[in-house]
Parts: sequence; C-alpha cells; structure tokens
Amino acid sequence: MSMFRAKKFDLGCFTNIKIIRDHSKRKAFEAAEPERQALRYIIRNTTLPMRTRAMAQLQLTQMHCYTRPTQIRNRCVMGGKGRGVLRAFKMSRYNFRMEALAGNLPGVKKASW
Repeated sequence: MSMFRAKKFDLGCFTNIKIIRDHSKRKAFEAAEPERQALRYIIRNTTLPMRTRAMAQLQLTQMHCYTRPTQIRNRCVMGGKGRGVLRAFKMSRYNFRMEALAGNLPGVKKASW
C-alpha cells in the first residue's frame, strides 16, 4: 500500500489527506493504464483461447484498486471537497464564488442582466 502513496508532493497545495490520497490514486492509475488496456484487449479478443483470456481476467482483477479509473474523483484543489466541483476551474462552488468575487479568476465576473 505504501507504494501508492505520493513520494514527492509536486502540487504544493495539499491541504488534507483526501487530496493526498486522490493524488496517489491518479499517479497509480497513470502508471498502470497501459497494462490495464492490454489486459482488457486480451479479455475482449474472442479469437484467443479461453484459458489465455481467463488468465488475463484474473490478472486484471488482482491489480490494486487504485489503478481503476472509477477510483479517481474530481476534487477541489483548494479545500479537497469532492462534491459540487466545477471541472473547468477544479474548485468547489463556494471557493469559486469567493475567488471570483475577490477578482482572482481572470475572465470571470458577476452576471447581471
């Protein structure tokens, strides 16, 4: 499990354990993605023998859960919230509003009509 923890904090903005865990999940997913795609291709290839496909299925199920794409969740880079996150800014709704009102987001202004 310790091999999936981030060794070097390259974001510089970690505020809580959720953000650190999400970062390590993204790193593990990125490292294992080519292997996962190869195994999934073998599993779906019906021309291969059933034994080979079963072995590939077994290898895929035995991979660490951090290598699955469903484990990655968009989180706010400022507070670590997992819900209500705007994808374009990677911020929660509240933090987005506070930063926009403070004028820290270029091109964003309060709507009035």
